[in-house]
Amino acid sequence: MSTSEATETFRTARDLLLDLRTDYAEALRRYRPPRPEHFNWALDWFDALAREQPDTVALWIVEEDGSESRTTFAEMSARSAQVAGWLQSEGVDRGDRILLVLDNQLELWEVMLAAIELGAVVIPATTLLGPADLADRVHRGHVRHVVTGSENTPRFAEVAGDWTRIAVGPPVQGWLRYDDSAQFLGSFTPEVATRSDETLLLYFTSGTTALPKLVEHTHLSYPVGHLSTMYWIGIQPGDVHLNVSSPGWAKHAWSNLFAPWDAGATVLVFNYQRFAAPAMLDVVQRCGVTTFCAPPTVWRMLVQEDLPTWQTQLREVVAAGEPLNPEVIEQVRSAWGLTVRDGFGQTETTAQVGNPPGQPLKPGSMGRPLPGYRVELIDVVTGEPGAEGEICLALSPERPVGLMVGYRDDPARTDEAMRGGYYHTGDVAGRDDDGYITYVGRSDDVFKASDYRISPFELESALVEHPAVAEAAVVPAPDPVRTAVPKAYVVLAAGWQPDRETALAILRHARATLAPYKRVRRLEFAELPKTVSGKIRRVDLRAQETQRSTGSREPQEYREEDFPELRG
Repeated sequence: MSTSEATETFRTARDLLLDLRTDYAEALRRYRPPRPEHFNWALDWFDALAREQPDTVALWIVEEDGSESRTTFAEMSARSAQVAGWLQSEGVDRGDRILLVLDNQLELWEVMLAAIELGAVVIPATTLLGPADLADRVHRGHVRHVVTGSENTPRFAEVAGDWTRIAVGPPVQGWLRYDDSAQFLGSFTPEVATRSDETLLLYFTSGTTALPKLVEHTHLSYPVGHLSTMYWIGIQPGDVHLNVSSPGWAKHAWSNLFAPWDAGATVLVFNYQRFAAPAMLDVVQRCGVTTFCAPPTVWRMLVQEDLPTWQTQLREVVAAGEPLNPEVIEQVRSAWGLTVRDGFGQTETTAQVGNPPGQPLKPGSMGRPLPGYRVELIDVVTGEPGAEGEICLALSPERPVGLMVGYRDDPARTDEAMRGGYYHTGDVAGRDDDGYITYVGRSDDVFKASDYRISPFELESALVEHPAVAEAAVVPAPDPVRTAVPKAYVVLAAGWQPDRETALAILRHARATLAPYKRVRRLEFAELPKTVSGKIRRVDLRAQETQRSTGSREPQEYREEDFPELRG
C-alpha cells in the first residue's frame, strides 16, 4: 500500500468515527480498524495534516509564569524531519531503541515524531526516575540512545553501556547537543516503508504490584488503536485539547499525542511545579479549551473550587487513570452543566470501555465497549463469560488493533495474559442488561470480609462523598473474628483536622450509605503511597496491615469500637 493509500485508509476510518461520534450503536456496527500492511503515522498522517492545515496550531505550551509557545502543524512537520535527519547522521538506525526522558517541552514532540519517521523504537520515561530506575531501563530496554534534559544527565553518570548521549539544553561534557540539530542542512528520506507490525513503543508499566513490565506497541497498535480514544473523548478537528498527564506514561501518548493529532486538534499543555486548581482553571478559560481530560485526583481538587466562577468553552470532559467517584461527577454537572465521562484502558491497550459523547450515562458505570473492542467478563473460577468477572478482550475472530504485542522478553507473562483466547486485564467488573460495565477493582485488590466479597472502589466512592475526604484507599485489615475487615486510609480535605470528631463523622457517613457487610470498620488518617504516575499503591497498604502486630494501633487510627455513638 502506498503512502497516499495508507493515509486515505486511515482517514476513512477516522472520519467514520467523527461522523458517528454521537451514534454509538452505528459506530460499533460499522467501524473496522484499518490494518494496512505498511503505515508510518508521522509520515502518512501527521505530514498529511501539515499539508492540509499548515497554519493550525499543533502544540501550545503554557508555562506557569504565563509565557507560552505555539507551533503549527507545518512547523512541527518540518522540524521533526530535520531532527530525524540529524539523529540518523549521529548513528540512530531503524529499530534502535531511544530512551526519551524529557518534560513537557517542544523537543519531546519533535523527537517522538522524528523517531516514528526513522522507524526507531521509543522508550518514554518520566523525569522523576532515579539512577537505579534509569539503569534498569537502559539495561532491560537494550537502549542504544538516550535523549534527556541537561539537568538530568548527572543521574546517568553511573549507568553503564555503550549508548549515544544527547542533552537538550545547555552543553554537557560528553553529551551531544540537541540544539545542533537546528543547524542540520541535510534531508531525511526513509530508506524503506515502515511495516505496521514493527515495534514503535516500549512502555515500562507503573508497577503497582510488581517490577515494571515492558509493554510492546507497534506502528499500528497505538497510532491507529487510539482512534477509539479519540472517539471516547469526543475530540474533533479544530479542538483545543488539554490533558493532565506527565511524560513517560502511556496516558501522555494517549491524549497528548495520538488521539488529538488523529483528529487534527491542538494539543495544549500547562506546565507547573505544583498543581493548583485555580491556575489550571484559569488556563482552561483563557486558552479556550474545548476538550479536557484529567485523572480523578485532579477532578477531586477542581471540585473544591467555585467552578461556576470560570466561564469556559468546554464541550467534552473526561476522566481516566482510575474510576471517578459519582459524587465528583455530580458536582461538575451541577457547576458547569457538563458530565464527566469515565473511560477505561491500560498501558497495554488504548481506550477499551467508555461513555462516548451523547450517550445515556449510568451512575458508577464506566460505559460500554468502544468501537474496535469486544469485551467479555470472564468468571475467574469457571473461565466462562458472564455478567461479572475479569475484564477480558476477545482475541478472535480478529485481534484488537489497539492491543499490545505482549510483554517484551517475557513470553511466560505474555502467555499468561493471553490465555484461553482472551487478553486478561486483571481488572474485575460487572455488566448490566444494557451492556454497561461497572468497575469493581483490580483482581488483587478485591478481598473477602466475613465471607462477603468487598470492592475497595465502591467503599472509596462512598467515603469521598463526605466533604472531609479528599482521597481514600480501602484495604483489608486482619481481624480475629471476621478474618478481615475494611479499613480506610483517608487524606483529608482542607480545613479538616485528623481527630476523633472527624473520624466519627466519616464513619457515621459510611454507616449510613453502605450495606452493613460493607461498613468501613477502621480508619486511619495518612498520606497514600502512589506510583510516580499517581496511582494508589494499595499493595503497600495491604502489606502494611499484614505486617502490623495483632492488636497494635497507629496514632491516627480509629475503630468502630472506639465510638459508643455508633452502636445499635
